Amino acid sequence: MATHVPLGEGDGTLDVAVQRPWRMRSALSSIATRLEGGLAASGTDRGPWLAVAFGAGIGTWFVLPAAWSWAAAIVAALLIALAALALWRGRDDRAHLLLASLAIALALAGGLSTIWARSAMIGAEPVDYPRVERVQARILEREERPAEDRVRLTVALRDPESARALKVRVNVPSAKDSGSLRPGAVIRLRARLMPPAPPILPGAYDFARRAWFDGLAATGTLIGPIEVVQQAPPGDTIGTMQRVLSRHVRERLDGSAATIAAAFASGDRGAIAESDEEAMRDAGLTHLLSISGLHVSAVIAGAYFLAMRLLALWPWLTLRVRLPLVAAAIGALAGIGYTLLTGAQVPTVRSCVGAVLVLLALALGREPLSMRMVAVAAIVVLLLWPESLVGPSFQMSFAAVIAIVALHNAAPVRAFLAPREEGLARWFGRRLVMLFLTGLLIEIALTPIVLFHFHRAGLYGAFANVIAIPLVTFVSMPLIALALALDLVGLGAPVWWLVGLSLDLLLGIAHFTSAQPGAVKLVPQMGLGTVMLYVGGALWLALRRGRARLWGLVPVVVAGLLLAMTPTPDVLVTRDGRHVGIVGEDGQLLTLRDSRSDYARDNLRELAGVETDPIPLSDWPGARCSPEFCVMLLERGGRTWSMLMARSNELVQERALAAACDQIDIVVADRFLPRSCRPRWLKADRRFLDREGGLSLYLDEPRIVSVAQTQGEHGWWRGSAR
Repeated sequence: MATHVPLGEGDGTLDVAVQRPWRMRSALSSIATRLEGGLAASGTDRGPWLAVAFGAGIGTWFVLPAAWSWAAAIVAALLIALAALALWRGRDDRAHLLLASLAIALALAGGLSTIWARSAMIGAEPVDYPRVERVQARILEREERPAEDRVRLTVALRDPESARALKVRVNVPSAKDSGSLRPGAVIRLRARLMPPAPPILPGAYDFARRAWFDGLAATGTLIGPIEVVQQAPPGDTIGTMQRVLSRHVRERLDGSAATIAAAFASGDRGAIAESDEEAMRDAGLTHLLSISGLHVSAVIAGAYFLAMRLLALWPWLTLRVRLPLVAAAIGALAGIGYTLLTGAQVPTVRSCVGAVLVLLALALGREPLSMRMVAVAAIVVLLLWPESLVGPSFQMSFAAVIAIVALHNAAPVRAFLAPREEGLARWFGRRLVMLFLTGLLIEIALTPIVLFHFHRAGLYGAFANVIAIPLVTFVSMPLIALALALDLVGLGAPVWWLVGLSLDLLLGIAHFTSAQPGAVKLVPQMGLGTVMLYVGGALWLALRRGRARLWGLVPVVVAGLLLAMTPTPDVLVTRDGRHVGIVGEDGQLLTLRDSRSDYARDNLRELAGVETDPIPLSDWPGARCSPEFCVMLLERGGRTWSMLMARSNELVQERALAAACDQIDIVVADRFLPRSCRPRWLKADRRFLDREGGLSLYLDEPRIVSVAQTQGEHGWWRGSAR
């Protein structure tokens, strides 16, 4: 109803002006009432949403470009929290809505503050430029890489130029490893030091960011001999125990089975052959190689049930102590020990925290499989390593666990798995069907995340996991544990033979699955918005209850459509300008150089979404190449694009180069080009690429995507750009 103010003759505009704010307040009040009612009636556990909000705050820090935007986001979140707290007083009819707003705003601010503080405290400023130095250093960590015939050392040294302390990773050939290169030893060496490398192309692996949070200021390659100045102090560290265990396992088996067994027993994947790694990845079985939920759960479950059976044989203890409590404590200690022994990586810590919570729930008679348990594990990991949120390990681990918990907590699944009187065959059949459905759901949940990070995914993983997961959980892992126990008395050889058979079967499944037609799907780099839309919809489906959860299908389906419509870049230029990939009209990848670098070639293939081997541009009929340059015409977006690409560092007359640039749309070179070279659209020379990084060019629009556009002013990118 409008409020009328008598001001004499008029046209009624004041009535409308007064009416509009009233209608807006009424609409907002109606929306708030609906939200309040929905929150009050949903019955949804609020705890997991706090973990989601905390993670969203961390992710916001990575997405926003500069310190002022991080501070503005924290202030905005705190203002929302204060406003919710102020409105909460005396408004019991809005209690659920205001409490949720308060908690989520504080969690967002907490996530932003946590990752910002973590970056400021441990971020390592990279060295300014590549150089060769002779230094004295103390070994901090040692990682054996037998498959690459080298040892990777992490050392602490003093920068000869700036005198600041540096943490550096150095690769040492195995032939130069005297066996005394252990943590604590002081060594003298000459090495080529390089700043940690940023992504070679937009969407490629960002080692510079990883090095920043690992505290690495440089990576190095040994030049010449290495001298041990001071031997490592005596003492068995966890790292030494891990290496000894890995070596012991590899000595008991032969071939690829030995390397897989060493990974299961100690977390050491350095000896696994590249062909086996690729087969496991393309078959959707890579998760079996990373020590995570499957392995930790198997160790804890084995220790728990073994403790229950053995302790039950002691009547005096059985009558005086609750055996589930004692068995849970033994299982927890076994899980923590295994986590420390295998390196305490993010998936392992997450799994250990979750498994210990499950044991606690079992001991207290509570429901062990819940989203609240997953949320607590996520918050613990994010508080310790907030940077892990943007890594594939954290995302894939928690996506798989959330999918499993959501599936098994669904009412139809509970009814399907409910105990009933039936024969063994029907009981086993229902479990087998459930195992397949679980594997299928995990594949669906992980595929967009895998494609976002790795640009390739195995499509038959659900089928392979039906056999591989039970094989590893109930055969290989128990046999490895039994063999190690029997080795204490010298009787483990027959069991190791069985371990070898089971792991040969696992590798056979991986190689067979990955070799099938259509087993691997390659896609170009999808947009961040696409994967965020998918994750938001998937979390709504998993965490919401009731029929309202089905609304989560909308963003999931939209994200799937966007993924299917992801455009393929027409031209890819690496950050050094040496490698150029062009997607031809027939979908083949043409490369400027026939590179010996598998890393550059694989990144070009994957980010172009091309499965076939690349073709050198000099062999392509549509290109004209000389020893110095290649020229090619591309039909894109209804027009013809001309490209000029440098192939060597030979001097070219500036006047001739300037005349050529005037007739060209795109010029790419790994050298500095004179200012007189002015192509019609893009000059990607050394100066431009040092500033922008690798490039993806979309000529239909036309549009340029560079690495710099995704980096902002974070420390790892500023350091690499100087």
